[in-house]
Amino acid sequence: MDDAVLAYIDAIDPGHRPLFDRLHRLVLEAHPEATVVLSYQMPTYKVGRNRLFLAAWSHGISIYGWQRGRDAGFTDRHPDLLSSKGTIKLRPGDAATLDDDELRDLFRTVLDGPAGG
Repeated sequence: MDDAVLAYIDAIDPGHRPLFDRLHRLVLEAHPEATVVLSYQMPTYKVGRNRLFLAAWSHGISIYGWQRGRDAGFTDRHPDLLSSKGTIKLRPGDAATLDDDELRDLFRTVLDGPAGG
C-alpha cells in the first residue's frame, strides 16, 4: 500500500475507521493479491483491470466500482443501501446487520468481474 493510501486511512474519522478497517480486511480476504492505490482521491483495490473503491464520508463508507448486475445480488437484497447507480452507502449501523460472508461475496464478485468492471 502506498503512502497516499496510508495517509487517507489515517485521516478517516475515528467513528468510521472500524467500518473502513472491516471492509478493507474483507476485500483483501476476497482477493489477497489486490493492489491498493489512491485513485480519484480514494483507496482503490485493483485486480487485473477491475477496480473497487472505498471512500469515507460523513455518513460512513461508500463502495463504488461494479457493473450493474455484478454485485452478487447485494443491491437486490439491500436496495435501501443503494444511493445512486453504482454507489452503496454504508453507515456503521447498516453494516452491523451485514455478515462478513455477504460483503466478501460482493467484493469477490466485483473484482472477479469482466475486465474494466
